[in-house]
Amino acid sequence: MSNVFIAFQRNEETRCIVDAILADNPRATVNLQPAMVKIDAPDTMVIRRASVEEQIGRPFNLQELHINLITLTGHIEETDDDFTLSWKH
Repeated sequence: MSNVFIAFQRNEETRCIVDAILADNPRATVNLQPAMVKIDAPDTMVIRRASVEEQIGRPFNLQELHINLITLTGHIEETDDDFTLSWKH
């Protein structure tokens, strides 16, 4: 089992994204740094547009993730509704 991760700039905008990720990925862990927030998850992490919209209170295009994105690891599968990081074995 390998972890995937995603890291964002730490600001008010990403707080809602992080909350949505943690709600949808119960095995994920968060590492808060002064200027960055990193989320690790074993094997797979799914970021759902609907979950982010629920947290942020407005329509959200998953392409907006890239505005505050620092880095990520894993294979990316992206649709209009989901952004998935995984390690395919």
